[in-house]
Amino acid sequence: MTTFESLGLQEPILKGITDLGFVSPTPIQEQAIPVLLGGDRDFVGLAQTGTGKTAAFGLPLLQQLDLKINKPQGLILCPTRELCLQITNDLKNFSKYLGDVSIVAVYGGSSIVQQLRELKRGVHIVVATPGRLLDIIDRGAVNFENVRYAVLDEADEMLNMGFQEDINSILSNTPEGKTTWLFSATMPQEVRRIAKKYMEDPFELTVGSKNSGNVNIEHEYYVVRPREKYAALKRIVDFNPEIFGIIFTRTKIESQEIAESLIKDGYNADALHGDLTQQQRDKVMKRFRERALQVLVATDVAARGIDVDNVTHVINYDLPDDVENYTHRSGRTGRAGKSGISIAIISSRDTGKIRQIERVIQKKFVKAEVPDGFAVCEKQLFGLVHKVHNVVVNEEQIEPYMERINEEFASMTKEDLIKRFASLEFNQFLEYYQDAPDLNAKDDRRAGTLGEDRGPRRSDGKFTRLFINLGSVDDFNRGDMLRYLCDNTGLRGNKIGRIDLKGVYSFFEVENEELPKVTEAFKKVEYNGRSVRIEMSQDGDRRPRTGGGGDRGPRREDGPRKRSWSSEGGSSRPGGSRSGGDRRESFGSGGKPPYKKKY
Repeated sequence: MTTFESLGLQEPILKGITDLGFVSPTPIQEQAIPVLLGGDRDFVGLAQTGTGKTAAFGLPLLQQLDLKINKPQGLILCPTRELCLQITNDLKNFSKYLGDVSIVAVYGGSSIVQQLRELKRGVHIVVATPGRLLDIIDRGAVNFENVRYAVLDEADEMLNMGFQEDINSILSNTPEGKTTWLFSATMPQEVRRIAKKYMEDPFELTVGSKNSGNVNIEHEYYVVRPREKYAALKRIVDFNPEIFGIIFTRTKIESQEIAESLIKDGYNADALHGDLTQQQRDKVMKRFRERALQVLVATDVAARGIDVDNVTHVINYDLPDDVENYTHRSGRTGRAGKSGISIAIISSRDTGKIRQIERVIQKKFVKAEVPDGFAVCEKQLFGLVHKVHNVVVNEEQIEPYMERINEEFASMTKEDLIKRFASLEFNQFLEYYQDAPDLNAKDDRRAGTLGEDRGPRRSDGKFTRLFINLGSVDDFNRGDMLRYLCDNTGLRGNKIGRIDLKGVYSFFEVENEELPKVTEAFKKVEYNGRSVRIEMSQDGDRRPRTGGGGDRGPRREDGPRKRSWSSEGGSSRPGGSRSGGDRRESFGSGGKPPYKKKY
């Protein structure tokens, strides 16, 4: 078995990681550390989240510091505040016995004055989000002339968030002769280009298949009607009594609303998104790490860098616009060799995106059925039995009460006692789920809601899918978009098929024979002073990446662009329609679950 000692790490570092409980290196650590300890070659490491990438670059970086030089020698760039703090904390733990190593975290949402003060005192490693670091560079408050190592962690996500220009500006302030290490979970063309631009003959290491998912994660999807997504979410949570998970949403507004509704319905939940202050975010994360929360409802940006042990489930309330983001989401579970489950709650029109994700992660999804009321009650009952069976009895503390307890139960048989105890919570679940409706969407298209699956599908070969750089942030809904397309092209509505409205862009289908008319009509069209672009969609639901006109959405975690929220099913809130079905399970309906969940 390979050991950390055999990799060439120094005794003080070995002592630090031993204190942390590290026994043997992960595959990425085992293969990357010897290469990086050489210190003179650029490096590209591809591995899924949860595989130990921080230690893979952090341990070699620490070993090669010259502590006599009290200036930045290592620069680590990462996409979010949470990941920045996580890396900083890990490096401080790794270097516990190394000496007086100064590591400073630089990120938005916290006092820049304090960060400037720490940098002025002297620092060996700067861990930073691009936005805040660029602000500090512009103030002339940091000098990177002694930087020998630049690390780009979660490079794919930084580029997805629009940090390309910031990274260019930051790296231009570092010496040309530095060594660059790039770590990423996926390898899209953007990451390939940045590696080519900043690296010379890099050593490339891939652990697992490129862009593939963690082998320890099972992937499931549930097909429901859009108005019943929230009810399905609660069913899934109730069906997994021991769940400790993260629910992913597409927008900040949605994450806050779902979290508030779960709290109101008695679940131990909270939201994590970019509109929270750093103090609020820290408080939420502290509760989640301490397992005081059963589920955390988060956006993609906020959840980057969440490194919490034993997350059992990731639930995609909305699938991400960029298919590759699914890899990052699912990677929050199944970490450090443990198993996990990634769940997607979708409408029937999103099954095509499931197939796309399967191709990216190279794993098959299992189509699951939303459990009925009986199944949920059964699972909760035996979850309670399991808890009772495994509870630790404090003999010393409970002994003074045993006489009175025995007197109270003296007239009951063992069987009666078990029945009554189990019924305390089982009865409430039984009542709550009595006559609960079937939430699984039928295979026919009639199960959809207005605005879903309008027009023929692409599979019939009669329609072409197009991209347009207008979306919900431009105050469009699906009806508005249909009218806009018809007005500009002169086409009738039946010539336009399905419309997928996104935040800053959209997709729509048009009959093949009308394609020339559409492209010609939009050659010189402007909307609010900017050119409207129409492009062929070559890659499913992923946005075309060619050309300018770039509405890229949020530019940085430090100050994201405001985005409007548009629901999937055409309703004003996720699952907002309360017509039909069990009203107690409607989103925001105020219907209470059978008891206050404890975890």
